[in-house]
Amino acid sequence: MKPDHECGDDLVMVQSARLPTAYGRFAVHAFLCPETRVEHIALVRGRVRGVRDVPVRVHSKCVTGDVFGSARCDCGAQLNRALRMIARRPRGVLLYLSQEGRGIGIANKIAAYHLQDRGIDTVSANELLGFPPDSREYRCAAAMLRALGVGSVELMTNNPEKIRELQLHGVRVSRRIPMVVRETAANRRYLRTKTTKMGHLIRT
Repeated sequence: MKPDHECGDDLVMVQSARLPTAYGRFAVHAFLCPETRVEHIALVRGRVRGVRDVPVRVHSKCVTGDVFGSARCDCGAQLNRALRMIARRPRGVLLYLSQEGRGIGIANKIAAYHLQDRGIDTVSANELLGFPPDSREYRCAAAMLRALGVGSVELMTNNPEKIRELQLHGVRVSRRIPMVVRETAANRRYLRTKTTKMGHLIRT
């Protein structure tokens, strides 16, 4: 059985609308996996159908970082940076995937936070809870990009595994755009763990 967050090629676009934002005007598309009932969102700027080298950010949901401004991760900072970068270009896509806590869900993520408060790093905390360091998958993202008609992508990421996963599912990644984040006292250990244990290419 698939994990609750994992969607397949049967992902479908179910609704679309215009979305004016603080970063500019986008089209917003809602996607649904019929099997799992998991929903994902795509924000699209400009014409992307049939276009190559489209700037794309594949962003996994992080309520604590994206909504509440948590300083212990770089999720909110990366989301805001990606939207600003896309807004400065004639076109771009941001995929917002329902994969909270690197795929383990909000309750387990807060349990991992509890362990981190006691000195455990983010990777070891997930493992102590019985999860891999990263439970996400990107077949749903690939299906969304196909539905949008994107020819190839310039991927905004520090995560080489995300590039490999998208390529595995048929997405042409023409280049990587680094996501530069500011290191702070609150996120320093988190960023260094992502670099040393998860292989992220982080420039601070």
